[in-house]
Amino acid sequence: MTVTPPDLHVPALEAVITPGLEAVETKLRESVSDSRDLIGELTEHLAQAGGKRIRPLLTLVCAQIGQPSEASSSAVIDAATAMELTHLASLYHDDVMDSAPTRRGVASAQRIWGNNRAILAGDVLFARASRLIAGLGPESVAHHAETFERLCLGQLNETFGPEEGDDAVDFYLKVLADKTGSLVSAAAYFGAFHSGTGTGIADIVAEFGERVGVAFQIADDVLDLVSSGETSGKTPGTDLREGVDTLPVLLLKRRAATGTLDEAGQQILAELRGDLSSDRALSDVVARLRAHDVLDETSALAEEWSDRAITALDPLPEGDPKTALVAFAHLMVDRLA
Repeated sequence: MTVTPPDLHVPALEAVITPGLEAVETKLRESVSDSRDLIGELTEHLAQAGGKRIRPLLTLVCAQIGQPSEASSSAVIDAATAMELTHLASLYHDDVMDSAPTRRGVASAQRIWGNNRAILAGDVLFARASRLIAGLGPESVAHHAETFERLCLGQLNETFGPEEGDDAVDFYLKVLADKTGSLVSAAAYFGAFHSGTGTGIADIVAEFGERVGVAFQIADDVLDLVSSGETSGKTPGTDLREGVDTLPVLLLKRRAATGTLDEAGQQILAELRGDLSSDRALSDVVARLRAHDVLDETSALAEEWSDRAITALDPLPEGDPKTALVAFAHLMVDRLA
């Protein structure tokens, strides 16, 4: 299978990592398959639907910082595959919690097979990711376990919401760091660590990954509203229907709390408190959010987190890997252009 990486402004590096991406894709297909067709159809569902593969891409780019002989090693390929498997597993679970009807342009697993089977499929993929990580040594096992814990804690904190006195926007950004940033961070860390950079460099790119992961998710909060369902593969406004306040809504509520919210914003909040079970009601509030300047504020925050990610790279020497990582950070938010 031919895999083409996005434009990272370093053609020589892109040519080097393309075979690695193809190797990850092959191992991913092997990892999601099963000897029983009924189970294989379920566990293969989202992998076959596509995806950006940004986590394996980041692993392979960060591996270029280390020893050239290790940049495409079996350890790096296994780590990159495990990151995508962990991500896929989390999507099965997320779609159950969100009652999402679609994912990546296809019906979600829980819509086709039901909640119980979708949850178990996610568990199977987590197990297969863990099996790959187990072959990389105890340090990697511990790092992956800590990442898995953060994924779960982020989801739990999202369901409980902030405590009294917490700033809702800051709390939400912490949830994003746990739910999204932690896995992107681990992808970067494993690429550097398993190419022989040592923990110092690995920690630097891990911080980059965490920040760029938050930037990516903030940008997704905008795209979930402005993109069509056909483009994004998700139903616009699903989180709103489930009562989950994404960043644009939290910023509106912050304005309301400070007495600076305009009439259009007040109308949006009023509709969000109503019944969004009908498609017409949901599409109406999504349209109002699309037209409000709160989306510009949200986009600006995505750019800010992308810039912070790039700043984290300051200690790295100049070179193709650093140039590619800067381009990677811009790609996470250039989708809003």
